[in-house]
Amino acid sequence: MPAIMIPRDSQERQLLIAEHVLGLLSPKQAAEVERWLEQDDDAAQLASHWQAHWLGAAELLEPEPLPPGLWQRIERQTAEGGTRRRPFWQALWQSPSLWRTVSAGLLVAVVLLLGPLRVPAPVYTVVLQAPGEAASPGWRITVSDRGDLQLTPLADSEYPVDRSVQFWTLADPAQGPRSLGLINPGQPLILPASRVGDVESGQLFELTLEPPGGSPADRPTGPVLFIGRAVAL
Repeated sequence: MPAIMIPRDSQERQLLIAEHVLGLLSPKQAAEVERWLEQDDDAAQLASHWQAHWLGAAELLEPEPLPPGLWQRIERQTAEGGTRRRPFWQALWQSPSLWRTVSAGLLVAVVLLLGPLRVPAPVYTVVLQAPGEAASPGWRITVSDRGDLQLTPLADSEYPVDRSVQFWTLADPAQGPRSLGLINPGQPLILPASRVGDVESGQLFELTLEPPGGSPADRPTGPVLFIGRAVAL
């Protein structure tokens, strides 16, 4: 496969990053994208979002057993002695085309799983990260096509026992932030669409450390613990 030029169009850039995260690019193309990610913080953050999304989406898939014929081929190859060829299982494991096929299959399966093929409502994902620590995701948000929101912890975090952690969102800076309530650190949270409201691409979500019982104002007053923006799938 030939080398690639980093596209200027934002949608083409997002697609290229998604393909890179799924392992669909050739080694030469992947190296070019890696160099780009090292120089572009926005692209690197989007790659982190895609990685967290595909890891979460893969958890939704049921395990698929390998065909019986494949195991027979593996046993036959490993039982043969005196050959200098790589064992079949090793060749299979190290086959780039195999993993590209698996990744492409995962992509198709997730698309089918997350929504119908007829113009579904947008589904969003958000990776909440500590400010300035793009490689340390702390929470993942998923918004279903019905608008329900699920907040899931990705790592253990410690908070002062005499403070509260409050969940916020900001869609329109003119209207200001809106509280989505308090959370229990380390525990998932599910909110219905009626509580969440409309979600759009780029919408801001964050967790802040507040006084006991939450912020005394209609805006965050404490330090930001985790922050991220919604990405449409």
